Amino acid sequence: MPGGGGDSVKVAVRVRPFNQREKNAGSKCIISMDGKTTRLKNPVNGEVKSFSFDQSYWSHDSFKEDEEGVYERESTESSYADQRRVFEDLGQGVLDNAWQGYNAALFAYGQTGSGKSYSMIGYNANKGIVPITCGELFKAIDDNKDTDKQLRVSFSMLEIYNEQVRDLLAKGKQQTGGLKVRLNPKIGFYVEGLKKVPVKNYKQIENLMEQGTYNRTTASTNMNATSSRSHMVITIKFEQVFPNAMGQSTTKSSEINLVDLAGSERANSTGATGDRLKEGSAINQSLSSLGNVISALADQAMGKKKVMVPYRDSVLTKLLQSALGGNSRTIMIAALSPADINYDETLSTLRYADRAKKIQNKAVVNESPTDRLIRELKEENAKLMAMLGGKGAKPGADTNLLEQQLQENQRKMSEMQQSWEQRLEEARRDWEKEFRSTGRNEWENHPHLMNVNEDPQLTGVVKHALVEGSTTIGKSGDPEINIALKGLGIQKLHAIVENDGRSVWIKPCAAHAQVLVNGSKIKQKHELRHMDRVKLGSSSLFLYIGYQEDRSDSDQVDKYNFDYFITELAEHEGIAVELHTPRDFDTEEDQVTAVVYQEYVDLMPVIAEANAISEELNKKLKFEPEVKSQSSHDTKAKAKEKEIIVRVTNVLTKKVWIWSKSKFLHRKLIMNGLYTQFMDHGEVTVSKDQDPFWDPVEPIFLGSCHVWLKMLAYSDEIDEHFTVHNYHGKEEAVVHVQLLPCDKDGVQLQGESMVFEPEDLKDKAFNFLLKVPSCMSVRWTREDPTRGVMCKLRFFEENEPLCSQVVWSSSVANVDYQKLFSYKNMPMSLLQYLQRESLVVELWGTQGSKEVRHTNGIQENGNRNQHLTALTNKLDQLNTQLEKLDDERANLKKENFKLKTELERQKEAVKLARVGRGSFNEIPASVLSSINSSSSTTVPKTHTVGLDVELAKSIKSFFQDMRSVQQQIKDMKTAVTTVQSSNVQNGNLKAALQQQSENLVKTENQINLCLKNLKQSVVSTIKKSKDS
Repeated sequence: MPGGGGDSVKVAVRVRPFNQREKNAGSKCIISMDGKTTRLKNPVNGEVKSFSFDQSYWSHDSFKEDEEGVYERESTESSYADQRRVFEDLGQGVLDNAWQGYNAALFAYGQTGSGKSYSMIGYNANKGIVPITCGELFKAIDDNKDTDKQLRVSFSMLEIYNEQVRDLLAKGKQQTGGLKVRLNPKIGFYVEGLKKVPVKNYKQIENLMEQGTYNRTTASTNMNATSSRSHMVITIKFEQVFPNAMGQSTTKSSEINLVDLAGSERANSTGATGDRLKEGSAINQSLSSLGNVISALADQAMGKKKVMVPYRDSVLTKLLQSALGGNSRTIMIAALSPADINYDETLSTLRYADRAKKIQNKAVVNESPTDRLIRELKEENAKLMAMLGGKGAKPGADTNLLEQQLQENQRKMSEMQQSWEQRLEEARRDWEKEFRSTGRNEWENHPHLMNVNEDPQLTGVVKHALVEGSTTIGKSGDPEINIALKGLGIQKLHAIVENDGRSVWIKPCAAHAQVLVNGSKIKQKHELRHMDRVKLGSSSLFLYIGYQEDRSDSDQVDKYNFDYFITELAEHEGIAVELHTPRDFDTEEDQVTAVVYQEYVDLMPVIAEANAISEELNKKLKFEPEVKSQSSHDTKAKAKEKEIIVRVTNVLTKKVWIWSKSKFLHRKLIMNGLYTQFMDHGEVTVSKDQDPFWDPVEPIFLGSCHVWLKMLAYSDEIDEHFTVHNYHGKEEAVVHVQLLPCDKDGVQLQGESMVFEPEDLKDKAFNFLLKVPSCMSVRWTREDPTRGVMCKLRFFEENEPLCSQVVWSSSVANVDYQKLFSYKNMPMSLLQYLQRESLVVELWGTQGSKEVRHTNGIQENGNRNQHLTALTNKLDQLNTQLEKLDDERANLKKENFKLKTELERQKEAVKLARVGRGSFNEIPASVLSSINSSSSTTVPKTHTVGLDVELAKSIKSFFQDMRSVQQQIKDMKTAVTTVQSSNVQNGNLKAALQQQSENLVKTENQINLCLKNLKQSVVSTIKKSKDS
């Protein structure tokens, strides 16, 4: 019982088992628990942080499933905490407080997928705190033998999304902008017009929770949310009406608030790092405000003075004011992921919970005579009416607010004066009317579509029966529609399902109506099979359940969850092929790849939603996820790090941006807010500087190539053309790179500068010219002539990349970059660099600042409707062609994957074949390749210094012979350039071709002669060595 002091918020933490995503990523557990202490290990440096809470629940392992599907401890020594234990420690306290007349609150916090809903609601036979609490409450009510005491329970259920309150028990469309949150001077903040349903048993609460979850699931789809990104608040009001010692009717009341918060990562401020839009998302405002409130209350509890608690900053904190800093006994359960890949989120959750345990509340028993409550309400109403009549009202008083308070008081008086039995009967009639009107049981006897959601609590809630005949699926509002959907990407007439009594078929109604079955897009009539996966639009996922005779007890409905759907879609898009995701985690690189694969898969539905919102709002932006490989920028080309980035393309202006994953997720939250406004008001206006779809143009990375520098370590020139590849391995351009040994004035040295060993250059003067004369076949500028390119070069100890000038509007860019490097004494670090690392040449694309302004429609002169029709028909034709190309691309990716696998197998075979051969430590790989191809002579495992000298002489002779070949090739390139740029030989193509043919023959003969001489020299040298 509370005394003069306060009650601290009781805080518990609970860690769940690995989920399938974490298993696929080869995750390691970084959480350990000992009593009430929770420890978290940093996977990078091994540092351990310890936290102490009222309860630390270990639910990660050491459990088994009984015959009824309930998870329990596998042995008496097991530390596993089951659902019942969590209730006994936390939920029972909530119940006890309610019987004593105290307000109570229990809220769950943690990142998405951490197990909040499992602890609060439960899953299948494993019931959570909410249903167990409700069941135990009515069990105690049924056991009540006091005939003079009347026990009343009412139930309400709401959600907060984008700072709007929605009643989950109300039928039909709700008011624009959601329900209003009002302030009453006596009771604090309340939701105006929230439906509070009287209930007399636990079954009725189950029915109401089912109805609320159904409405929440439907809203989740309509709000373009693949998962529930809203907060849910269940309020159970428990009243005990009994005569006091003086015979007066007394009411002891308690409000139990059970709060399931949205995923905590939605409030992560790092999502806005580096983004010009730091704020603006109302969706993550609630959790940010909640964190600020908890921090302020913790400071207050620690004795800080003049602390302002910002309850009014969000709807959520207004409604939780009494739970967090007022008249309530409050419990918080923080849900944790055990995986190392979620370290940052888990640490954030633990710190959040650690602050919350410092909060002090002052709970009091809510008990007062019923007659006095009615009398006080009547007196307050009289004052309000007088104020509305102008008597006693303060100047400038808000008459609307006075009227709202008056209406709320009259509603409360009406409830108090109405008998409890009348209220129960009224609620029963409303429920039966609602339940009959939904016709939800119709699906049991027919094939049907069952919804699938990222939140397991919202999966299987909506079922659409597919009766015999035709069923039309499309946007709601059309009388022809049988199954009305409001999700993103859903067309007015989206798809038709035909049921002839023996089989069920589905076909899209238009080329742009997206219908996928088992991950593959269908373009024509397709037969559905039992347990097929169906995706409609960008985010509406369904599992097809066939005829009753097709169903069996062995159906693994749970297997086809949200993760299964998204992974299947990813595999059909080719990402599994591109990342070559390993099944085992033998190496660190395998683990990195697996983690990135999971991140990519998780991002796919969010990307689809962003594209659909862009289309709905006519923003003309296309979002595409890509995998950035750090090895493209690493001079050793060995960096294992990969990350997900998002390529953003304006399809009108051809402008391109690259966003980080965190920036995209931050922008996506703001997009959701704009889309909600659009759905509520039919239009949305936002300034450019606050538009999440707009950014100023910036250079973007196109691709890179590695120029290996070992030739330069022998003081020999490098003069070659290199192919520039993007992150996907696709060719972007060809760049000409020269590294030329020279004197201190930049005059190029001839072949006599070459040394036998790289060590011969140590501590000697060394100079060379780095040149990038040109970049050819640039795809970036070929696609849009208004673009430009520049080169960035990463070399040795340069702190910043070397940059060339920007060359605009040419697919053959004359970069003309050069830099002289001079070293008085060749440092050993540079010598090692030249032998082991590379020069990285990065190609960057630049863009002009001119843009096409977005409009609400395409403005054309003349007959606009005819023009739009022609454009639509042309677009449909192009879409059909594009779909065919996509199919071909997918097949090519699969074939490419097979070839890659075969290549890896061949490489392994070559490695095995080379075991035991030994190697020449100092001979270049090209020389060894020539030896292997020309002779079966076994290479000795050891060799003398004399042998090295002989081989070096042979190599030097070879390179000197190759000088003439290189000169011939330069002459041929010069001739080609001359023909392209002048008209001298354009009239005599045959003569030009004849000249090139002769040059090619000469070059081929010279190369063959050089190789022959080299092979003979090497074989002769090895033979002499063996004979000696």
